[in-house]
Amino acid sequence: MLTRKQHELLLFIHERLKETGIPPSFDEMKDALDLASKSGIHRLITALEERGFIRRLANRARALEVLRLPDSIAPGLNAQKKFSPSVIEGSLGRNVAPRPQPRASDDDGAPTIVNIPVMGRIAAGVPISAIQNQTHMIGLPPDMIGSGEHYALEVKGDSMIEAGIFDGDTVVIRRGDTANPGEIVVALVDDEEATLKRFRRKGASIALEAANPAYETRIFGPDRVRVQGKLVGLIRRY
Repeated sequence: MLTRKQHELLLFIHERLKETGIPPSFDEMKDALDLASKSGIHRLITALEERGFIRRLANRARALEVLRLPDSIAPGLNAQKKFSPSVIEGSLGRNVAPRPQPRASDDDGAPTIVNIPVMGRIAAGVPISAIQNQTHMIGLPPDMIGSGEHYALEVKGDSMIEAGIFDGDTVVIRRGDTANPGEIVVALVDDEEATLKRFRRKGASIALEAANPAYETRIFGPDRVRVQGKLVGLIRRY
């Protein structure tokens, strides 16, 4: 039996993971539950972990996994299996026309898998070269990505660890050239370097903000940065 606060926190974490693929921060959890301090969140998470509802990943900041929900809420969820695709290098940063994303269908014609291209490695740290060659596709459940054109990138670096994004993860990106402040984007700097950062505006300039205090926020003129898409999902292998 969960307390009301434990129940509220578990559902909040589950919904955030379902919507973004990224666990909420302790500050976000504190605000969502209207608690005065983060120590209360620590106690609730410990209680949920002891009861087998969530798991904290060792040596990874803000890494939470929902193992199950109360059967009264989602009786079928606890039997679902995790999806674990393989990742290889591809390309990013080329100006290419959108391509239809192939869909595998069941006997009724309903899509069961959407294939999206792996477009290379993205730096969560110091930007790395953005020009490589696409060589692979991965299949994802259609409800993971929604509408629009998507691609996947393998994360290299640790500058986004406090956003729950770690070295070796695979991020799913919805292609687009605009972003709202606070969204995590793929940014192409000077048409040469790609990086995964939180998008901010500083007056007329653009700020690419890390989620790791070891990295400084980088400020660029608006003509130096092009948004290549927004984060919509995350895949992690264990």
